[in-house]
Amino acid sequence: MGGKKMGQNRKCGVLLPISSLPSKYGIGCFDKKAYEFVDALKEAGQSYWQILPLGPTSYGDSPYQSFSTFAGNPYFISLKALVEEGVLTKEDCDKVSWGRRADSVDYEKIYKGRYKLLRKAYENSNISENPDYQKFVAENSWWLSDYALFMAVKDQFGGVEWTKWAEDIRLRWANAMDYYRRELYFDIEFQQYMQFKFYEQWMKLKKYANEKGIQIIGDIPIYVAMDSADTWAHPELFQLDEENVPVAVAGCPPDGFSATGQLWGNPLYCWDYHRNTGYQWWISRLSYVFRLYDVVRIDHFRGFDEYFSIPYGAENAISGHWEKGPGIDLFRKVEQALGWKQVIAEDLGYVTDSVRQLVHDSGFPGMKVLEFAFDSRDSGCANDYLPHNYPENSVAYTGTHDNETIAGWWKSITAKERKLARDYLCDSCTPDKDLYKCFISLVMRSSAKLCVIPMQDYMGLDNSSRMNQPSTVGKNWKWRILKRELTVKLQKEIHGIALRYGRMNWSVCEVYSV
Repeated sequence: MGGKKMGQNRKCGVLLPISSLPSKYGIGCFDKKAYEFVDALKEAGQSYWQILPLGPTSYGDSPYQSFSTFAGNPYFISLKALVEEGVLTKEDCDKVSWGRRADSVDYEKIYKGRYKLLRKAYENSNISENPDYQKFVAENSWWLSDYALFMAVKDQFGGVEWTKWAEDIRLRWANAMDYYRRELYFDIEFQQYMQFKFYEQWMKLKKYANEKGIQIIGDIPIYVAMDSADTWAHPELFQLDEENVPVAVAGCPPDGFSATGQLWGNPLYCWDYHRNTGYQWWISRLSYVFRLYDVVRIDHFRGFDEYFSIPYGAENAISGHWEKGPGIDLFRKVEQALGWKQVIAEDLGYVTDSVRQLVHDSGFPGMKVLEFAFDSRDSGCANDYLPHNYPENSVAYTGTHDNETIAGWWKSITAKERKLARDYLCDSCTPDKDLYKCFISLVMRSSAKLCVIPMQDYMGLDNSSRMNQPSTVGKNWKWRILKRELTVKLQKEIHGIALRYGRMNWSVCEVYSV
């Protein structure tokens, strides 16, 4: 990992979550529209498609709070593909209410509708006789058997978190494990079936993208959810007491965006245990995700240098403190085991010298977000985010899934900040409504080897299309692009920008006249 840089040429890509793709059935998935989006990226001269974590989401719908760090989200399984297989009918799918709006995900309706259909598909499938399924289950049993049992038992207990289950299964007593494996045999097989279909469909889509010259940038949270198969099956990996209750949880200290900080609630790692086992769990985790993605963005990279520890039960993050993480030792062990891998280090926020050193020593590119250059709410160093300061070995963004859209951000910053940005652009004339194009161009002109632009920013959309507002629940992760918005005109505009700033994927593109 040390010292190697991502790619040899200037490249660019687009950030669009799978959930945001158009689809007839309520949420983006691995169907025809995903393949068409890959084709659009190719025609637009792009080299990368960045997505959000693909894990099964829990109650807040956040892909960063998943029931498993290894499993895939059944919502993304293409129902059309199951119809083509003959295990569902179009009528089955059309009977379900998927929500009233094509530009937004109604997660409650998805939850109620999709699992019933997937269960029907499983019951019609004779999956146990499928040799590909058998092979998948055997090869992935090291995580799949615990996950499938976890989800089946969770359903049995009405969906409550595992810490509220009966003591025998909560603490994984052998007789209870045997009992539930017998009693819930078909429920467990159903969970395995969904994971098989997810993996089969995703790997087919990824292969298609790769053949078109598009690399997939995946995303993994540094932490796992408390209510996950990972914590239930392997409590020794985390800072839990003898009753498997967290001692401390993760979050971020107060900053310009939040006076009380962010209380994420994820269990913290017991780094001594990981160190003593040669970081085997991390090696397994990263080995698996590099089967799913070409490049992996690791969220909250600074947590490997120092992590913020908040006492369990605290109402906010104010009482937290910093503790030392594993540092470069972890990544050296990973490289020894897996060889050099392409990682993007999410090093945003307040960055200390030791975090900078860790990113440097790892050889991974860090992230640069344009919005932070002109926004006094950011606690980092604004100079780091001015495009003329971007190092080659970095990935530049206008914003990320956690930020306002660039058009929305422009409306929300102060007049003083807007003047600062216009002075930097040397542009007092462009109308406010068109300025998003200037900001995209500014990022693309930088020295950063890779630029990734959220699709909402290419479309000039305001904050009603924002993907996530951290520390809020109920209104996030919903935005979807409409089929009619993926126009040839937009494709040509993105192509023109890639061409203009020397970021074209020449190996695959159809050249438009610009």
